[in-house]
Amino acid sequence: MPIYEYVCKDCGYEFDSLRSMKDADAPIVCQKCESKQTRRMLSVFFAQSNGHAVTTTSNQCGGCNSGSCGSCGSHHN
Repeated sequence: MPIYEYVCKDCGYEFDSLRSMKDADAPIVCQKCESKQTRRMLSVFFAQSNGHAVTTTSNQCGGCNSGSCGSCGSHHN
Protein backbone atom coordinates (compact mmCIF):
# COMPACT_ATOMS: atom_id res chain seq x y z
CA MET A 1 0.00 0.00 0.00
CA PRO A 2 1.26 3.51 -0.77
CA ILE A 3 1.89 6.23 1.78
CA TYR A 4 -0.06 9.43 1.11
CA GLU A 5 0.60 12.87 2.59
CA TYR A 6 -2.22 15.03 3.96
CA VAL A 7 -2.62 18.51 5.42
CA CYS A 8 -5.30 19.71 7.84
CA LYS A 9 -7.12 22.82 6.64
CA ASP A 10 -7.97 23.77 10.24
CA CYS A 11 -4.64 23.50 12.10
CA GLY A 12 -2.12 23.17 9.22
CA TYR A 13 -0.68 19.89 10.53
CA GLU A 14 0.94 17.72 7.85
CA PHE A 15 0.83 13.95 8.28
CA ASP A 16 1.04 10.78 6.23
CA SER A 17 -1.02 7.63 6.17
CA LEU A 18 -0.62 4.18 4.68
CA ARG A 19 -3.81 3.70 2.62
CA SER A 20 -5.02 1.77 -0.37
CA MET A 21 -5.13 3.64 -3.68
CA LYS A 22 -8.93 3.52 -3.72
CA ASP A 23 -9.04 5.33 -0.35
CA ALA A 24 -6.37 7.95 -1.17
CA ASP A 25 -8.86 10.81 -1.60
CA ALA A 26 -11.43 9.57 0.91
CA PRO A 27 -11.90 11.73 4.02
CA ILE A 28 -9.31 11.19 6.75
CA VAL A 29 -9.23 12.64 10.27
CA CYS A 30 -6.34 14.94 11.27
CA GLN A 31 -3.97 13.12 13.60
CA LYS A 32 -3.45 16.30 15.67
CA CYS A 33 -6.78 18.12 16.05
CA GLU A 34 -9.15 15.37 14.79
CA SER A 35 -10.70 17.69 12.21
CA LYS A 36 -12.21 16.13 9.10
CA GLN A 37 -11.16 19.16 7.02
CA THR A 38 -8.10 17.55 5.44
CA ARG A 39 -6.84 17.19 1.90
CA ARG A 40 -4.24 15.07 0.19
CA MET A 41 -1.01 16.88 -0.73
CA LEU A 42 1.09 16.46 -3.84
CA SER A 43 3.97 14.20 -2.84
CA VAL A 44 7.50 14.41 -4.17
CA PHE A 45 9.22 11.16 -5.08
CA PHE A 46 12.85 10.64 -4.09
CA ALA A 47 15.07 7.67 -4.77
CA GLN A 48 18.74 7.04 -4.10
CA SER A 49 21.09 4.68 -5.92
CA ASN A 50 24.74 4.20 -5.02
CA GLY A 51 24.64 7.37 -2.92
CA HIS A 52 23.30 9.57 -5.74
CA ALA A 53 19.81 11.01 -6.03
CA VAL A 54 17.75 9.52 -8.84
CA THR A 55 15.04 11.72 -10.35
CA THR A 56 12.93 11.74 -13.46
CA THR A 57 13.43 15.44 -14.14
CA SER A 58 16.43 17.54 -15.09
CA ASN A 59 17.82 20.34 -12.93
CA GLN A 60 14.99 22.58 -14.10
CA CYS A 61 11.86 23.49 -12.19
CA GLY A 62 8.63 21.79 -13.25
CA GLY A 63 7.58 24.44 -15.76
CA CYS A 64 10.87 24.91 -17.60
CA ASN A 65 11.45 23.78 -21.14
CA SER A 66 14.21 26.23 -21.95
CA GLY A 67 17.22 27.66 -20.17
CA SER A 68 15.30 30.48 -18.53
CA CYS A 69 12.13 29.99 -16.55
CA GLY A 70 9.50 32.68 -16.21
CA SER A 71 7.46 30.76 -13.62
CA CYS A 72 10.24 30.36 -11.02
CA GLY A 73 12.55 33.15 -12.18
CA SER A 74 15.64 30.96 -12.29
CA HIS A 75 18.16 30.49 -15.06
CA HIS A 76 19.50 27.05 -15.91
CA ASN A 77 22.71 26.35 -17.78
